[in-house]
Amino acid sequence: MPIIKSTDYKAYSKFIENLAKKLTNFYNLKLNKPFKVSNKLKGKGYDPVTNADTAFEKFIIKEIKKKFPKHQIIGEEFGYKKTNSDYTWVIDPIDGTRSFVIGNPTWSNLISLNYKGKPIIGLANFPILKKFYYNTSDKNAYISENGKKRRLRVNKKATFSKMKMSAAFHGSLTLKQQKKIPKILKQMQFPCVDALSYSHFADGKLDVVLQCSNKIWDIHALIPIIKAAGGIISTWKNEDAIKAGNIICSSNKSIHNKVLKILKPVAK
Repeated sequence: MPIIKSTDYKAYSKFIENLAKKLTNFYNLKLNKPFKVSNKLKGKGYDPVTNADTAFEKFIIKEIKKKFPKHQIIGEEFGYKKTNSDYTWVIDPIDGTRSFVIGNPTWSNLISLNYKGKPIIGLANFPILKKFYYNTSDKNAYISENGKKRRLRVNKKATFSKMKMSAAFHGSLTLKQQKKIPKILKQMQFPCVDALSYSHFADGKLDVVLQCSNKIWDIHALIPIIKAAGGIISTWKNEDAIKAGNIICSSNKSIHNKVLKILKPVAK
């Protein structure tokens, strides 16, 4: 992870901490009402977007521009606003739009600050659950719930034989491919609930999380949180997770390497 000044970490983490509170208030005051749903894929599948997605992203962009007007911004809904800055904000206004649409409270606002392409600060804010996860440096990550702050640490004592795994393929693996990884199918004991699974992993409640087809806005915000909590994160091909795609995070190297080996026949 690139090194920036501790004073910069402090300023950016304070900003996202305040932003999390503003986002929850914004939802409760402006967006907690009926909404319109559109399908981005127009009959060739289902990828919903709502007017709440666009409203959240506009709000986030406005807050960033007020504080850091020279920074670049990449948003899921409004694309890339390029500048000459080394800093780039990556925004997923609603991660888990399908959950949002059906009233499942596991959706979140995901925001990452990248320095020279590397995520250094992340925020996963859950307005309905009234909690958010974030990091303040490359060594410290926290959960703030009901006004109380607590440090996040992965479960370093986890073992492969007793690990708690949450996994979802999101339609990316065929049945033929799934048959090549029976050990993974057997270990999928816990439901995968969008970014909340990654957040629970950082809090030591899960030992492994597997997901397919993550975009950069799905995973960049979680990378610095997971690493600061002591977790290991990569693609299924053991490449840098900033590439997105199929993602695995594990609580220690032993588990990570064993799961990667099992995933090898379908890693892509």
